[in-house]
Amino acid sequence: MDSSEMNEKEEIRTEVPVEENTQVETQQEEASGQEGRGRDGRHEGRGDRRGGRGRGDRRNRDRNRDGEGSEKEFVEKLVKLNRTAKVVKGGRRFSFSALVVVGDRKGRVGYGFGKANDVSEAIKKSTERAKRNLIQLPVKNGTIPHEVIGKFKASRVLLKPACSGTGIIAGGPVRAIMEAGGITDVLSKSIGASSQYNVVKAAFNCIEKMLNAKSVAKNRGKVISNMWG
Repeated sequence: MDSSEMNEKEEIRTEVPVEENTQVETQQEEASGQEGRGRDGRHEGRGDRRGGRGRGDRRNRDRNRDGEGSEKEFVEKLVKLNRTAKVVKGGRRFSFSALVVVGDRKGRVGYGFGKANDVSEAIKKSTERAKRNLIQLPVKNGTIPHEVIGKFKASRVLLKPACSGTGIIAGGPVRAIMEAGGITDVLSKSIGASSQYNVVKAAFNCIEKMLNAKSVAKNRGKVISNMWG
């Protein structure tokens, strides 16, 4: 073979690997570019999803805060929770009753009594009934305007105004009512039967008997400032 032909074959052999290497490099670059795009696309999708979830969470949190604000308008006091059992063929069947006092600490109070087969359901029923039966409690400088006695069946409750710093001197049911109504200083005494339901009814009878300064001033033809002293 001539030397010229040998040189041409060697040149061909040396050129082929170069083309293969260039093709391999271009394929690797394209593959790496596609992987980078795929990763970027995934990250963008995750970012969008996370952003969407974040917005939804914020909206839900705002709604929950609004709901909590509306619920916190009233203070709920559980006065009594009773459980009764009924014996049936398969065993004993329990039922619950709850007595709840509700107030806004601004002079409005109410009570409710509810029964259900579950504790939470009984409390819920009594709370809803209490919110539907709110009455106005006269408040004078953190105490009641005058002395009053309330009666219900065999229970009687005596309420007296007190000076600032005295606190609420009362038992469980009457204390719950005064705290829910916004009273900070009062003297009370429960006389007769000590049933909590009867005591609550007697305490609300006291509130119903209390005189309102506006109506008394209007009947006497005076100004409210003169009535309060």
